[in-house]
Amino acid sequence: MLGYHVPEPDEAMLISGARSRGDEPFRVVIGHGKWVMPFFRRVSFLSLAMYEAEIEERCVTGQGILLDVRAVIAFKVANDTASIVNAAQRFLSEQEQEMSTLTGRIFSGHLRSIVGSMTVEEIIRERQKLADEVLTASKIEMGNIGLLVDSFQIQSIDDGNLGYIAALAAPHNAAVQRDAQIAQAQARQAAAEAEQASLREQAKYQRETEITQAEYKKDIDRANAEAAQAAPLAQARAQQEVMEEQRRLAQKRADLREQELQAEVVKPAEAEAERVRIMAQADADRTRIAAEAAASNNRIALDQQLIEQLPLLVSEAAKGLAGARLTVLNGPEGISEMVSGVVAQGLSILGTLKENLGSTNNPDENGQGELQANPAPPVN
Repeated sequence: MLGYHVPEPDEAMLISGARSRGDEPFRVVIGHGKWVMPFFRRVSFLSLAMYEAEIEERCVTGQGILLDVRAVIAFKVANDTASIVNAAQRFLSEQEQEMSTLTGRIFSGHLRSIVGSMTVEEIIRERQKLADEVLTASKIEMGNIGLLVDSFQIQSIDDGNLGYIAALAAPHNAAVQRDAQIAQAQARQAAAEAEQASLREQAKYQRETEITQAEYKKDIDRANAEAAQAAPLAQARAQQEVMEEQRRLAQKRADLREQELQAEVVKPAEAEAERVRIMAQADADRTRIAAEAAASNNRIALDQQLIEQLPLLVSEAAKGLAGARLTVLNGPEGISEMVSGVVAQGLSILGTLKENLGSTNNPDENGQGELQANPAPPVN
């Protein structure tokens, strides 16, 4: 083989004919390629894949009972250089056949040895213990030939129809059957109870359904009756609400019209009436003030006239006394008293005239007054 060589992922490449780096008789290459000098080097390949070996061995237990034991071994060449060298030196020419045969012989020997130290009961109950002991005992020898054991599984144990294993299993089988029968009876009883419970639940459901339907129908009838009674009431309420809404609308329209009338008619009329009243009041006040002024002026003039007529009144009164027969008792004092009485009479007449003139000089309906003078009464 010449040139550049690359081993498979599950292979180890062995290069012989060259000086190795350690004590190995040849160079071991795993996972990468290498140039090999032609004519002076030789390349070989050793598989690192998994292999199986089956064994079927007749063993004698510690009780002297023959047992046929079948087992399977999973093994391979280990990945380290020393194991590869050991396996290559032993199995390179016929790797699979030779490794399987030698592995079966190693495990068969240890299996016979360990089964001979155990009873049938132990083997039956503790099958994994048997497998672990065989595997542990075989690892050392397998490692010496470069092989690695991944697993050892016992597939079957048979006493060759002696009935010993069956006898061992009989109580258990009876208990299992008894338990199975009990379980089956319990299952049937549970099924019957479940069926009865289901029937009771169905009957209960049927009764509740009938009651519910009856109540539902009653509720529907009551609701229909209430609806039938409520329809006229609702219609009456609706009509009443419509009439109330119409009344409110009419009231709003009336209020609006009243506001319009207030703004268009009443307010202008009141304003005009107020204007007329104010004008009339102003005219009346003006007339009254003018009449009062005129009356005041006429009174002043009348008083002046009366004052001017006072001497005349006194003179007339004196004339009346001149023709009278009077007796003076007190002399000059009596005369003075008499004269004072005449003057007082004249003043009294003047006061009477003023009162009469005051009543006749009031303004008339047109605000005008007329001054009238009554003739002085005669003095007796």
